[in-house]
Amino acid sequence: MKKKILVINGPNLNLLGKREIEIYGKMSLNDIKGKLEEYAKEKNVEIEFFHSNFEGEIIEKIQHADGRFHGIIINPGGLSYSSFSILDAIRTINIPCVEVHISNIFAREDFRKNSITATGCKGLITGLGWKSYLLALIYLIS
Repeated sequence: MKKKILVINGPNLNLLGKREIEIYGKMSLNDIKGKLEEYAKEKNVEIEFFHSNFEGEIIEKIQHADGRFHGIIINPGGLSYSSFSILDAIRTINIPCVEVHISNIFAREDFRKNSITATGCKGLITGLGWKSYLLALIYLIS
């Protein structure tokens, strides 16, 4: 059976490549999607990309992933620091979830150093640019 990985991106990540380039770099979310699709194809893995600026839509996507996907890569964006509802959704499903961040959240503002949502995940990869996503994908398909 072909493995399927869900990649969820939260608020403002649709602005990658345009916003705070000095922090997030020049790659767009679509560029990251292309890199991951290229790697997934080599490994005979299917990935589905999802973005929403709305917490409820992200929660719905997580809840409906159970039984359909083998793993989730999630970048909740700013919701990482405030969403107990996303945390609860992650804890409810029976598939591994890895949280990723493009910037090093521990080298930024103090509030970013406490990711609520990461506490429900298998792991957290932060600060490695778009490769944070790639490393999460490698982990989930291994």
